[in-house]
Amino acid sequence: MAVEKILVVDDEPFIRKTFEEVLRGKRYGVSSAGSIAEAERLMKKEEFDVIFVDVRLPDGEGTTFLSRCAKQNHPPLVIMMSGFGSIESAVECMRAGAFDYLLKPFSIGQIEVLVRKAESYRQMKQVNEYLAAELAGAKDLVGESEPMNRLRDMLRRVAPTEATVLIQGENGTGKELVAQAIYHASARSTAPYIRVNCAALSENLMESEFFGHEKGSFTGATERREGRFELANGGTLLLDEISEISPRLQAKLLRVLQEREFERVGGVKTIHVDVRVLATTNRDLRQSVEKGDFREDLYYRLNVFPVFVPPLRERAGDIPVLAKHFLESFSRQYTRPDLQLSPRCLEILESHRWPGNVRELQNTIERAVIMSEPGHPLNPSLLGLYEVQNASSPKVCEPEVQNIDIPEEQLQRPNKALNGSQAPARPLANHASKEPVALADIEKEHILHVLEVCVGNRTRAAEALGISIRTLRNKLNEYRTG
Repeated sequence: MAVEKILVVDDEPFIRKTFEEVLRGKRYGVSSAGSIAEAERLMKKEEFDVIFVDVRLPDGEGTTFLSRCAKQNHPPLVIMMSGFGSIESAVECMRAGAFDYLLKPFSIGQIEVLVRKAESYRQMKQVNEYLAAELAGAKDLVGESEPMNRLRDMLRRVAPTEATVLIQGENGTGKELVAQAIYHASARSTAPYIRVNCAALSENLMESEFFGHEKGSFTGATERREGRFELANGGTLLLDEISEISPRLQAKLLRVLQEREFERVGGVKTIHVDVRVLATTNRDLRQSVEKGDFREDLYYRLNVFPVFVPPLRERAGDIPVLAKHFLESFSRQYTRPDLQLSPRCLEILESHRWPGNVRELQNTIERAVIMSEPGHPLNPSLLGLYEVQNASSPKVCEPEVQNIDIPEEQLQRPNKALNGSQAPARPLANHASKEPVALADIEKEHILHVLEVCVGNRTRAAEALGISIRTLRNKLNEYRTG
């Protein structure tokens, strides 16, 4: 709930009593004062979300009190009241910063409507202030490969539902973009979208971020604060890197997912929320469950609809599309018109394994655009991808500034993709011996050789070998554990 504590400032006891009865019946905390001085004393002790104040009070004008409220670090919403209402008076109050204007005599229904209006306004204002830039960088899912088309189909099916979604994938694959795509295609797309990075917060701070805290609940808690679950009420909450939360907090999170209720840190009031939860992780949570690092019941509560975001090496056909997309974007951002990716640049990009996935590709293009010369084609050396070793241990060389202008001929040219289904022949070491060679050993050496020729690109290696990418992946896993 965005509004909890309300202050009524009026010199008429009957009005103060009416407010107290109506609002306490709705479970709001209500305080009242008969003068400005008394109201200011109350405000020094606690913070109020909404203040109803009479325009004329025994010790001053309500508009003067309104101006003082507006200067607070977290100003309350002030609703002016008057029994001598006029258009001029209302306009003056609104110009002074009043949230609304209430004319006496008023009904109980008018009070309730104004409080609900204040609740909606406070929640949306807090969301906008708290994470205004969260969706500013939202981008479409770029790519036309088969894995990306399958991913889009899954998102199209799950987005309109209320199901909890667990988004899994390596770092840099675009898990947050997937979450944003689900949000935008959901029925909650006009409601709040809140994100919390679980990997960036300590355990104590994370609990406060999730559930909020009361004033004085711990050192540094100088004011009451709503948590992310409250801010996301009615909307969507993204728990980024969910695997990083502590076992103690996992138990509390499980309760929220099951019961949709919690208490703030240091608070006793139970808060109910309606939130759709999306979660991301770069770990295998089932392995974490087996190791005892993650609660099994929480895992199943989160894993209602699992989504796996493929790494860039398994969607190599998207590399040129992504590279051109990033080039156009950064060319506009850094005012570098007419930049193009030459065939040589695309050859270098496609031969790299991209352990950092799409994020690494994006950073590579941005760096190259920044270092480029206006009016000149993009120099392949600016990509900074100087050498690729064997498939099992790729080495990514990050360029130092002084090495940016290394001539192209000094770059190690990657091997070209195989065009046919057969890999180029290479004498096997065991063939020189008269000892019999196991067929499995010949197969292993041949597969590793093809993978090396394809510079670690599993998709192209599988095509050259005439097998599926899944079969190739299983073979490589066998070689690691064998």
